[in-house]
This record gives sequence, structure tokens and C-alpha cells, in this order.
Amino acid sequence: MTLTTTPATRVAQAFFCLLLCIPWGSSCPPSCQCTQRAGAKAVLCSSQHLEEIPKDIPRDVVFLKLDANSITRIPSNAFRHLSHLEEIDLSRNAIEKIDRAAFRGVAAGLRSLDLSGNRIRSIPKEALLALKARLRLANNPWHCECALQEVLWEARLDPDSVRDITCHTAPRQEYVGKPLLQVLDAGANFCGARQRSADAAVLVTMFGWFAMLVAYVVCYVRHNREGSRGHGDQLSSLPSAQAPADTSSTAL
Repeated sequence: MTLTTTPATRVAQAFFCLLLCIPWGSSCPPSCQCTQRAGAKAVLCSSQHLEEIPKDIPRDVVFLKLDANSITRIPSNAFRHLSHLEEIDLSRNAIEKIDRAAFRGVAAGLRSLDLSGNRIRSIPKEALLALKARLRLANNPWHCECALQEVLWEARLDPDSVRDITCHTAPRQEYVGKPLLQVLDAGANFCGARQRSADAAVLVTMFGWFAMLVAYVVCYVRHNREGSRGHGDQLSSLPSAQAPADTSSTAL
């Protein structure tokens, strides 16, 4: 028996095949190239004049290159939907601000994060210390402060670039232009001033409470003393019981 197919049937079959072939949820951003690297998806968006992180990055991306663009900010949850992400290259952009939750959702799996060659002066330590990735932070106009010092000691910095983290500004002029690692090796401690300020604030607070306690005790004692004095005056103004007795004995 010969089966005949109508034009409508052939169109339906072609449409069904098209649906099966489309990689839903894996479309590539218009300005990027999606390819394979070591058997994993790589999205290459280098040198595309991007001013922000693309919204339509495929969810199964493992390697993401956004270097040499004009991105100025990494907002909260910028990569949260990219659960397979292992490497991010954001070098040579114009990044100035990184939100505290910028890398939420990818902290556990991320292995490499390149932020070198941007305009970062400071960064919330919470944004980086939760990462297990190897960080590249060189060639940024860093303001050397306690948060940066804590990142240097606690984060996994790339050893080849750590000496290129230089103090562009600092609390003391003598540190400007020097590598942060060299400044710290010389004995500087940017977190010491914060600790001293905190200690001073605690002392001022304790002194204030102590002064209030002393003032309360003084007022309490003075109030009791005045009360006792008033009570004594009242007793002395009462007629003496001895006086009538003396009068009666004199009359006899």
C-alpha cells in the first residue's frame, strides 16, 4: 500500500523537524560568537563595543569572554542564570562599580575571573571573598584601603599579577605609586586605622554611659540628703512632750 503525503503534511513535518533542531535557551547574542572549547560552550564577545553585559547569554555557557569592551558596571545577579560558568574575562573594559551581589549564583563553580585593566578604585570585599576563582586585579587605579588589603590576604589572587596591584591613591602620599604588596611588606596596615577608630568609638560610648551613671548617683544621693533634711526639720518643729510635764510639776 502506497502512502501519499499532501502538501499540508509535508509542511507540518518540516515544521516539526525545525522545532527539534532549534537549541531553545541557547541562542547566541547578536554581537557574540558561540563556539565549543574543550567540549564546552564558549561565548566570545571580545571587542564588540558593549556597554553592558548581554542579557541573552546561553545558560549552558562555560567560558565567557567580554574583554576589550566599554562595560562600566557589574550589577547584582549579572551571571546568576549561568550555573555552568567557570571562566569570565572582563579585562580591558571601563568597569568602575561592582555590586556586592555581582557574582551571586556562580561563586561555587567559577574558577577564573579576570578584572585587570579596568577603572576599579574600590570593591566590596563581599563580592570577591565568596569566590573560589583565581582573580586577576592588576592595572586598576586602586585606592589602597582596608577592604583591598583583606582581599589581598584572603582571596585567591593570580600569583603572576598580584605585584601589579598598585596604589593609585592611599591615606599616605608615600604609598602612592607603589605595589600594594610592597607597602604591606614594609609594615603598613590599612585596617589598623579602622580598628583604632572602632576602639575609640567604643571608649567614647563607655565614657558617656559612665558619665550618665555618675550623674544619676549624684542626683540620687542629693535627693535623699534633701529628703532627710526636710524630714528632720519637720520633726524639730513638732511640740515636745516634755514641755507639758514640766509645766504640771511647776504648778504643784
